Amino acid sequence: MKTKSKFLILSIIVLLIIGVIFLFNTKYKSNLIRIGIIQLAEHEALDSARNGFIDKLKENGYVDNENIKIDYQNAQGDNSNCNLIASKLVKNSDLILAISTPAAQSVVNLTSKVPILVTAVTDPASANLVKSNEKPGKNVTGTSDLAPVYKQINLIKQLDSNIKRIGILYCSNEDNSKYQADIAIQEARKLDLETQVFTFSQSSEVAQITEAAIKIVDTIYTPTDNLVTANMPTISKIALENKKFVVCGETNVVSKGSIGTYGMDYYKLGKLTAEQAIEILEEKNSTQEMPIKYLEDAKLVLNSEVINKLGIKISENLKKS
Repeated sequence: MKTKSKFLILSIIVLLIIGVIFLFNTKYKSNLIRIGIIQLAEHEALDSARNGFIDKLKENGYVDNENIKIDYQNAQGDNSNCNLIASKLVKNSDLILAISTPAAQSVVNLTSKVPILVTAVTDPASANLVKSNEKPGKNVTGTSDLAPVYKQINLIKQLDSNIKRIGILYCSNEDNSKYQADIAIQEARKLDLETQVFTFSQSSEVAQITEAAIKIVDTIYTPTDNLVTANMPTISKIALENKKFVVCGETNVVSKGSIGTYGMDYYKLGKLTAEQAIEILEEKNSTQEMPIKYLEDAKLVLNSEVINKLGIKISENLKKS
């Protein structure tokens, strides 16, 4: 009997210890700030923005699994996945980072309480994410990746002064791409350049549309565009086969076959977004009053391999820029 009693007491003690540990862990987890991250697809620019965001948080003492819990979800380029991910994150997050316009659009209409930060979005206002970029007026703010389109179009003339007609290629499903394309058309007019727009909605259309475009234009311009990024090797290959080049909208795409661009550092953009997150977490500012922020510096990235293949000579002024 005594042995059974000792065993029973020991069992109770063990169960109590397990219960205390469980309650401690539950309380510990509940004290973590839950940060949900929704990203449209895997590609270098979006990944860089995410990494910059996380690294900046860490630099300021917000460390995953220590005092914050990051739930990163990738939609793998599928908008319907964005909607499923968004519905989950709004229920389980204290703050949400949405990377790209489709990701942001999927989440902003689901909650008016959870603070939402957007990044890698060209114009949040025109995408109906905020009331205005200067004063969002709701639970959404963030950073814009609006590229220096004038510099990009001017780069075309600097690379080849004989160019007269530019073909602008982008995905018709991406609002940001159309926004940038409209700016590109205006900037091209200032330089007495003609433009013609070519759009596609899925990867299977890219080669055919590019083949059609390259026959009637002197060069190709592509804005920042997720579908373009995924298919830049195809677009640039067709251009090179026709002894023409592509100026793209973001620096991360240059290595995929574009001749070059003026663009921003998406890692820095992510860090800038994290600064806003810290203000929100420390209750120093409200999303309603926090304007959309922009990176002010743009860097020139050129693809020497493409330049050499086409025999283009780079001016000293361009080398210094």
